[in-house]
Amino acid sequence: MPARFPGYSPVVTPQNRWRAMSVALVAGFMTLLDVSIVNVALPSIRSDLDLGSGELQWVLSGYALTFGLLLVPAGRYGDARGRRNIFMLGLALFTLSSAAAGLATGSLWLIVARLVQGAAAGMVNPQVSGLIQQLFRPEERGRPFGLLGATIGVSTAVGPLLGGLLIQGFGAEQGWRWIFYINVPIGLVAIALGHRWIPVRPRERRDHESLDPVGVALLGAGVFLLLLPLVQEREWPGAGKWLLVVAGVAVLAGFWVWERRFGRHATSVIDLGLFRVRSYALGALVGVLYFGGFTSIFFTYTLFLQNGLHYSALQAGLAITPFALGSAVTAAVGGRKVTRTGRSLVVAGLATVAVGLAGTVLVLHFVDGSAAGWATVVPLLVAGLGSGLVISPNQTLTLSEVPVRRAGSAAAVLQTGQRIGTAIGIAGVGAVFFNRLAHHGGDWGLAFRTSLSVTIAFVVAALIAAITDVLASRHRAGRAPAQSPQRTAS
Repeated sequence: MPARFPGYSPVVTPQNRWRAMSVALVAGFMTLLDVSIVNVALPSIRSDLDLGSGELQWVLSGYALTFGLLLVPAGRYGDARGRRNIFMLGLALFTLSSAAAGLATGSLWLIVARLVQGAAAGMVNPQVSGLIQQLFRPEERGRPFGLLGATIGVSTAVGPLLGGLLIQGFGAEQGWRWIFYINVPIGLVAIALGHRWIPVRPRERRDHESLDPVGVALLGAGVFLLLLPLVQEREWPGAGKWLLVVAGVAVLAGFWVWERRFGRHATSVIDLGLFRVRSYALGALVGVLYFGGFTSIFFTYTLFLQNGLHYSALQAGLAITPFALGSAVTAAVGGRKVTRTGRSLVVAGLATVAVGLAGTVLVLHFVDGSAAGWATVVPLLVAGLGSGLVISPNQTLTLSEVPVRRAGSAAAVLQTGQRIGTAIGIAGVGAVFFNRLAHHGGDWGLAFRTSLSVTIAFVVAALIAAITDVLASRHRAGRAPAQSPQRTAS
């Protein structure tokens, strides 16, 4: 039956909810796909536009930088002013900047287009999680969060395959351009359907509350100072760049002080009280650590396959596909099961990922040469099956006790942590990879196996955090067996 949902005056039917969610998930898929799809196109872009290594680094990492910078401000704006308008604006900017990137004739043009693309992605993504919180009751959120988890996992993992197919089909000179052009028709259709299906929130008193511009500026500066030396890790020699991290921590400390004072008499950009909720704090930590390992796999594995084993872009994409397939199979299931099993499901998923990656290291120890990429099919499939039980269930649990009115900003903080984790993982794992490569005569197999061990360490650290939450939950349940679980505020 039609029902009214918090914050919306129009009647929202189940059919309309899923129509709105389908548009949001398509937009989320596009923006997350562009995190990894460019990896296999870098050799073609370098050759066609005559880019240096530093310029290529900005094409790849500039997207992640502006993505991370816009997440929290956009999430806060969506909470305060309504999610539909900021979602539509971000989607339109993403579509336009994708077309601009495909038309690029030089390095500056392409880099600026990628920076705008990343900013647009940062505007879109918090609204997806916010819409789930807004349109679905707590007991109904497992399925949509499961689909969101599948979208995150599959988009990241399938990027190299889709990129390889486009380069194979259109050729090296034009294929990389179609990696960006493909977003244009999809984006235009999503804009039209989003305008029709995503409900408009009526104006409320909250529309006039402060957006906390000082807090937004401090947070943006702090995140920028943290991310910049990470994305430029290989381009800026010497240890001086890490002073920016120290400065970033200092600015974030100032942000924390400001938010505590501002939050006493107005709505701050981040509700610091969320970090006193164990499910949110530990879930955010699990996300940071897991994304530090999860996304670095595709960075180093693509380098190993294309540069070390001389696979084509398509072959490299196919070799990574088992992980994507495994993740797709279990992500939707995990989203539905997590409300009954809790964080134990995340623990099982993290353990499975660790086993699958350890199996990959073992297989590559015994199999080398051109067969190595195909020998990892089974362990990568196992790791993918585990990954599907991590991303979506962890996000569902982490946001389970978040008030709906703060859903966008809370999800944005979670995603910002994931972006920072990604940057830390790629910088750390990449440093180990290239160090081993340089000191062992260009042994790509050894470099990848060693870097994969660092990836496993990130996953194990996330596993420890998840186990801590499970044990704490059991301890609390043992002390208060009659206590009913907290319900999400609305």
